Amino acid sequence: MKQFVATLVAWGPPGLLILAALDSAGIPIPAAVDALIMLLAANAPGTAYLAAAMALVGSLCGSMFLFFAARKGGEKYLEKRTIGERGRKLRQWFQHYGLLTVFISAISPIPMPMKLFVASSGALGVSPRHFFLTVLAARVPRYVALAYLGSQLGSEAGAYLKSHVWQIGGVLGLLFVVLFGCVKIMDWRRAQAGSH
Repeated sequence: MKQFVATLVAWGPPGLLILAALDSAGIPIPAAVDALIMLLAANAPGTAYLAAAMALVGSLCGSMFLFFAARKGGEKYLEKRTIGERGRKLRQWFQHYGLLTVFISAISPIPMPMKLFVASSGALGVSPRHFFLTVLAARVPRYVALAYLGSQLGSEAGAYLKSHVWQIGGVLGLLFVVLFGCVKIMDWRRAQAGSH
């Protein structure tokens, strides 16, 4: 596997597209996509945003593949993925918070269990369009930010992210609270409109 990843890295942005697709489709390659975006941006700042675009396309393709695989397998597919206690808790999170779980895990450079939330989206009947737009809305700022960091900080970009992990976690937590509040307000408004 290491040799295969090394080959994709050597291919540059096209390799990044394949790596992002595989990672998002359920083949675990922890943090390789983020690291490669920053590496390519550091080595060739002029192609930083091309690298981000390739990662975006690959991630969307892989996520949609996993989404539709889970949709085809339905509840049985999801039950296989949520056998353990942690899996059951994450599934409950998805059932409670919906696509917010996908958005937060897709935007976060801190490793999160996105694949389980993607599978839950497919198996539990979320609209493909809403799912696609959620992943798109999360991945664009994440990958553009990583490309920018790589192009500006070079080889120090990874160290910068590691040294600011608590701040990033705090921002993501705040973002979750704000988005969750918006969802609750919209639900309340719908309930009020329905009762009149």
